[in-house]
Amino acid sequence: MTAQREVANELAGLEDLAVEIGPTGRPVTEFPVPAPLTTHGPARIISLCNQKGGVGKTTTTISLGAALAAYGRKVLAVDFDPQGALSAGLGVQTHDVTTIYDLLLGSQKDVAGAIQQTSTPGLDVIPANIDLSAAEVHLVNEVAREQILARVLRQVTADYDVVLIDCQPSLGLLTVNALTAAHGVLIPLECEFFALRGVALLVETIDKVRDRLNPAITLDGILATMYDPRTLHSREVLERVVEAFGDKVLETVINRTVKFPDASVAGTPITEFAPDHHAAEQYRQLARELVHRSAVA
Repeated sequence: MTAQREVANELAGLEDLAVEIGPTGRPVTEFPVPAPLTTHGPARIISLCNQKGGVGKTTTTISLGAALAAYGRKVLAVDFDPQGALSAGLGVQTHDVTTIYDLLLGSQKDVAGAIQQTSTPGLDVIPANIDLSAAEVHLVNEVAREQILARVLRQVTADYDVVLIDCQPSLGLLTVNALTAAHGVLIPLECEFFALRGVALLVETIDKVRDRLNPAITLDGILATMYDPRTLHSREVLERVVEAFGDKVLETVINRTVKFPDASVAGTPITEFAPDHHAAEQYRQLARELVHRSAVA
C-alpha cells in the first residue's frame, strides 16, 4: 500500500506540473495586460504584408488596431490596398476625401487632413480607394520612389504609438514602399498549403529591402490565421511553419470563424462587434504578445 501511495503521489505531482500546450506546439504563455502609456509617440510602423490575398491582412490590421487602442495606444491604420477593404471595414468615407493616393502623388500635402477618426476611440485611418491602383504607374519615374510613403508618414508619426499599414496582395512598388517605411513586418499566414509556399519569397523580399533600402526593418512575427484545429491539414501546415521559422511564429493563432465577415459588413472591429467571442480574445492576446515582444510600445 505504501508503494502504491508513493506512485499515486508521484502521478499527482506530474499532473500539477502539466503544462498546457498551444496550437504552435509550445507551452501557452499568459501575456500580461500592458500598462497604460503616459506619453504618445513616436510611432513604430508595422507593415502587414503577404503577396497572397485572402490571408487575413485587413482583418488583422483592423482587429489588432482596435485591440491596441483598447489598451491605451494611439493607432493609425493606413489603407494601402486599392480595394479599400480596410476603409470599408472601419466604416470610413473613401470618396470625395483625401486618400493615401493624393498624399503619395503630392496633390495634397496635409497628411493630418487626410486622417479620419473611426468609431473606435484611439484608432484613426488614412483611407484608400481604387485610385490607388494607378499609383505605381505615376510613381515609377519619381526620384527615390520607394521612399515616398516614408516621407508622407514622417509628418504624423510623432502623434501615434503605432502605425499599421495594410498592404495589397503583391510584391510591387506599393508593397516595397510599405516595407521601406516600416520598422517591422507582420506576416499573416493562412493555415493552408499554397499560402505556405509564398512565405519564403516574401522573406527574401524583406531581406532585399533590408539590404538595399531599409537596414532597420525586422520581421516582427508570422501570425497563423484561419486555423481550424479540427482539420489535419491546418495542424500540419502550422507545424511546418513552426519548424521553418521557429520563434518568429507568434504563439497567438487566429481561428477561422464566420464572425469576421459579419464584423466587416457592420464596419466594426471584431473586438467591438463580438467582444466576448474567442476571435476577439485572440486579437487582444495578439496585441499583448506584440507588446511583450517589444514590437509595440
